[in-house]
Amino acid sequence: MELLLLIEMAAPFVADLQSRWPLARHTPQRVGEVRIAITNGSTGLSAQQMDALPSLQLVCCYGAGYENVDLPAAHARGIAVTHAPGVNNASVADHAMALMLSSARALPLLDRAVKQGKWLSHRAARPAIHSKRLGIVGMGNIGALIARRAEGFDMEIAYHARHARPDAAYRYVNNLPELARDSDYLILACPGGAATRHMVNKEVLEALGPQGFLINIARGSVVDTAALIEALLQKRIAGAALDVIENEPAIPADATQLDTLILTPHISGRSPEAQQAQHDALLYNIRACLEGRPLRHVLTLN
Repeated sequence: MELLLLIEMAAPFVADLQSRWPLARHTPQRVGEVRIAITNGSTGLSAQQMDALPSLQLVCCYGAGYENVDLPAAHARGIAVTHAPGVNNASVADHAMALMLSSARALPLLDRAVKQGKWLSHRAARPAIHSKRLGIVGMGNIGALIARRAEGFDMEIAYHARHARPDAAYRYVNNLPELARDSDYLILACPGGAATRHMVNKEVLEALGPQGFLINIARGSVVDTAALIEALLQKRIAGAALDVIENEPAIPADATQLDTLILTPHISGRSPEAQQAQHDALLYNIRACLEGRPLRHVLTLN
């Protein structure tokens, strides 16, 4: 039996897998012996790849995302697909708040300026977040955790999602441009995939306006990157902070020239605690598959 690892993973976790089972990285030596593939939402697994692995029984998504796994193809072939929802929710919500604060207060820019001896020339006023209007796109578990944290800053919170959540104590806005127009800060915490691709487009950015900030800890595909870069270059929004970006790790050339754009390398969920919980979820489902026991967090077709 071989595990097929299709994604990058921290070295200690790779070593742990190798100590337990035969492991192939990226390309299996014996395709007929691969029973379990390990991927994530960004890398996914296509129907064609599944067909190249005739003994495949299980696809484990390392983390919550699964948008690029062909679920219908997996179900048609009798291949189970699991993920690990919730293990890094708190870490992602923390990172969203860090990005919002960093963007509002221009922390990377000010850090560089002070280190370059430009203390006095950079002591301009910067926007606060307390008592400001926060729009959250997506009110799932992560969106709800972001809202709870924002309450501590006395922010006025509203949200947009496919449907209103009866248990959410915040104002629901059915129209995304309207939410953007009513927000000083717009945080994206929605799923990726075809349904949300370029949801944040030129219209939404125009609605957010020259005093508004965009924060994305969702998926890079949710934002029309070209429209965002143009809006930043033309100062039609105040700033953006992104943990994810289309075509990552490649970034647009103009991004390096923008002091109003903060980028982090898709690490919002990578706290040590979250990574260990994610790995434990993976180990459980591998063992369960091999021992014929029920799997946890199996994805089904809606």
